[in-house]
This record gives sequence, C-alpha cells and structure tokens, in this order.
Amino acid sequence: MTGWTANDIPDQSGRTAVVTGANSGIGYITARELARRGARVVLACRDATRGKAAEERVRAEAPGADVVFAPLDLADLTSVRDFAAELTDDRLDLLINNAGVMALPQRRTVDGFEMQFGTNHLGHFALTGLLLPRLRAAGHGARVVTVSSGLHFLSTVDPRDLNMDHRYRRWIQYGRSKSANLLFTHELARRLTAEGSRIVAAAAHPGYAATNLQTTGARMEERAWAERGAEFLNRFLAQSPEEGALPSLYAATAPDVGQDDFFGPHVQLWRGSPTHSARAKWTLSDKASAGLWAASERLTGVRYG
Repeated sequence: MTGWTANDIPDQSGRTAVVTGANSGIGYITARELARRGARVVLACRDATRGKAAEERVRAEAPGADVVFAPLDLADLTSVRDFAAELTDDRLDLLINNAGVMALPQRRTVDGFEMQFGTNHLGHFALTGLLLPRLRAAGHGARVVTVSSGLHFLSTVDPRDLNMDHRYRRWIQYGRSKSANLLFTHELARRLTAEGSRIVAAAAHPGYAATNLQTTGARMEERAWAERGAEFLNRFLAQSPEEGALPSLYAATAPDVGQDDFFGPHVQLWRGSPTHSARAKWTLSDKASAGLWAASERLTGVRYG
C-alpha cells in the first residue's frame, strides 16, 4: 500500500458516508475525497456556520457532489441522539468517527464528562450505536472507521478514573481518549465478528498533520507562546491535511481492510503514505475493551443491539 494516494480510492457511487468533524482539517479532506468519488456525504459538524461553509466549499471543489451539512455536537448526547434520529438515509455505508479535541484545559461536556474523553470516545460510541441499524442495512461493505492518534502511546485508559478527576493532565488524558478509540474499535470488531456481521470496524491516525487541533487548547487559555509554537511546528514539520487524511480514506475504502486493522503514515507514525500502524499492546486487550464498553454503555445510555 506504500504510495497509495487519494487517486486510488475506488468508486463510491451509491454509497452514503457520515464524517464527523468534517468542516476542517482531515475531516474536511476525507469528506471531499469521498464526495469526489461519488459518495453521498453527510458533514456532521458542531458549528452550523462552519458546517454550511464546508458544504459550499466541497460543492465548489467537487462539482456535482452530493453533500449535506447536519448539526452534531459530540459533547452533548442529546445532540448525538437528535442527529441519529433526524438522519434521512435509511442505510449507511461508511461512518467516519473523525472529530476530536486535543490537550484542552479541563472542561466538561454538557453531560458532565471530561471533555476529551466525552467528545473523542463517548460521543462516538453513542453515535455508532445509534447508527448501527443503518450500517447493518447497508450489508456487505459497510465500515466504521474511528480516528485515533499515535499519541495513544502516552497512556491507557484508567477504568477507575475515566474522567481524570483525581489529577488532570491534558496530554495524558488526550492519550487515554485515543487509546479508548482503539479499545472501542477492538471490541466493536470482536462483537461484529461474533455475530457474523460483515460490517468492518477499523481505525486510523493521521500522523502529524497540520490542523487546528494543535492550537485550540493554547488559544482557549490565551497562551500565546504555545499557540505560536504549535503554528511554527505545523508549518515546518507537519504534513498537510491532504496527506493526513489518507489513512482514514484507506481504512474506509481499500479492499483489503480487515477487522480491527489500524492504519497510519508509514514513516515513524509521522508522515507518508498509509500502512498498517504500530499500536500499544493495551489497545488489544479483550478485558480492557470489554470493561470500557460496559462503562460506555452505562455512561451514555446507549446499548448495542
């Protein structure tokens, strides 16, 4: 797969995709490239102004694209339920769990969860469960792709302190939320296999891609030096969002993707064309994934049928 580019994406005509966080960064690129290949794409975004602007931009860059914005705030479980209830498509071929936040100052979601864990994991856990009947309706070829990070190596999930109430450390909690993404994928893949489903659950990470994730936390706390430093690194060290989106696009469309596969850039988890990525051993633990799953069902109130 080395050398794989967006030009290698198979025809997506007749397929419907939901991409969370599709208004910017790798989410926008993922949505645009799927639309270019003929998919109907739902841009699931928190901010309506940015979401509608992204819809117009995709139409301009991919003439004839079938694309629509729909509001979704992953930090609000009511919004997640509303999105799933109001989605007009009876079947769903691709769910790209892309949206995320990174290294924020300590904040809470609408439902009281730590913001990184609540947005990056719990919101997507609930969304996937609520959309699972539509994924099943698509039959063979349906996929759930959850975007993790190479920084999941920072820490595994602590089941005794999921919200990091004891001592909040922004980067460690970010790593935990990204490990949660991989544990979710592992358990979802195991359950789909056990029931004989042909839906594939896979994961991806963008490496070091230049997006607004790196600057948001610093901007929220008005740490100008940190924001400038992130902007400098984005400019001179990071790869482009177009390159960062390739692992997600590969996981969503390549014919050889299997259950619980994890893709990232081929150069040291950092940059380059997509390939199978290294992952921490703890993200392959059946015990840890089952425990997180049970806790996620309890916290979100969403149970998978």
